[in-house]
Amino acid sequence: MARPQRNTVPVKEGPRTNEDIDNPEVRLITEDGVNIGLVKLTAATGLADEVGLDVVEVSPGQIPVCKIMDHGRAKFEAQKKAAKARKKQKTVEIKEIKMRPGIDQHDYEVKMRAVNKFLTAGDKVKLTMRFRGREMTHQELGMNLLNKVKAETEELAKVEQHPKMEGRQMTMVIAPVQAK
Repeated sequence: MARPQRNTVPVKEGPRTNEDIDNPEVRLITEDGVNIGLVKLTAATGLADEVGLDVVEVSPGQIPVCKIMDHGRAKFEAQKKAAKARKKQKTVEIKEIKMRPGIDQHDYEVKMRAVNKFLTAGDKVKLTMRFRGREMTHQELGMNLLNKVKAETEELAKVEQHPKMEGRQMTMVIAPVQAK
């Protein structure tokens, strides 16, 4: 047995234009920005047709404010502006660096170069200190190491989450300082 079809009216995005405006009277603004005042919708669409433009609802309400403009061009400009804003957006990622309390000096320097690279790229860094076996009895070593990282990255980053224990690992999150 076939399912009955629903009569769904497509929802139009954006402002209402010309015949879509359901109010008989509108407050009209010309393409030059001159406020004409209260006008019947038929007169407003007549004025817009003379110029070859559309009546576009700028502000809906009891008496909507409408402007005479090229709706297609305005829509295109808005899309371009939104695309430009999306292009400039930077998604902040959280990069993770894992260490152990007994890390060697050279290994530590390699990890710090990676931390600095991530911070200058604008990403947050989650530092994870893993404790295995008897290292759990010397958690102060891990805390000292994370404090050393905090001191070395003072100019580049601010601490977003201070070091805390979660099971057998200690974590700290640092985020880049925004240049003003």
